[in-house]
Amino acid sequence: MVKSEMLNVKPLAFDSFGVRSMATFVETDDITVLIDPGVSLAPRRYNLPPHPIEEQRMNERWADVKEHAARSDVLIVTHYHYDHHDPEEPELYEGKIVYIKHPKEKINKSQAGRASYFLDKLDELPKSIDFADGNEFEHGSTTIKFSPPVYHGTNPKLGYVVEVSIACGGEKMVFTSDVEGPAVADQAEFILNENPDLLILDGPMTYMLGFRYSRKSLAFSIENINRIIKETSVKSILVEHHFMRDLKYKERIPEVYECAAENDVKVITAAEYLGRNIEMLEARRKELYQ
Repeated sequence: MVKSEMLNVKPLAFDSFGVRSMATFVETDDITVLIDPGVSLAPRRYNLPPHPIEEQRMNERWADVKEHAARSDVLIVTHYHYDHHDPEEPELYEGKIVYIKHPKEKINKSQAGRASYFLDKLDELPKSIDFADGNEFEHGSTTIKFSPPVYHGTNPKLGYVVEVSIACGGEKMVFTSDVEGPAVADQAEFILNENPDLLILDGPMTYMLGFRYSRKSLAFSIENINRIIKETSVKSILVEHHFMRDLKYKERIPEVYECAAENDVKVITAAEYLGRNIEMLEARRKELYQ
């Protein structure tokens, strides 16, 4: 774990913990930040609904997210899918500084509807609400910087997300949100320019390979991750979320693991980062039912 006086990063709910989420808690010298406080499950996988073990894990992870939300000064919502925010519990945001993806610009119809609903629910609960897109905010010696909107995935069909950089005392982490790669140049550029020590990356969506995710996108993702390994100061990359829905995930990016080993960079899951066992419950749903 990146843990020092300056930056303490704690993954709270991730796909390697058995749920769909990227909820991350960050503590700096100045503030506490919770990125994307949401948790969900795949409604269907292998034509099966969530298994009771998945439901249990979701309840546990959501309780942990809520507990950390209560301790946070700042809450960030990078986009409006329900594994990244929960509009039905607006009290999470009460009294908080809130940074959100712009609800009307660079957004698809579905997310615009969800954003509007969410903002109605928030009403006047937060201390403040600011649009994140391409903006930078200072909190003492801590800088929170957001990318301009980038594709959710490889095209604008699913809308846009903002990537997050948090820096304090010469240490920096970048959280990509749902880039599914990064397979697209501007998704990777933000990471390269920010030059983080720790990268929390939504990896390629290989469980849909050849269906909703092309081999070309996978090749671009591998190329971009290897560039990040070689051209930045990154020490650990957590390749997560969409990537951890594929039981064969390790076989999908052997070039990345090789490049990481050559450059003394750790490419791991959020579970491994915390020293836990990997729980790919969604990908193992068929087994769970057997």
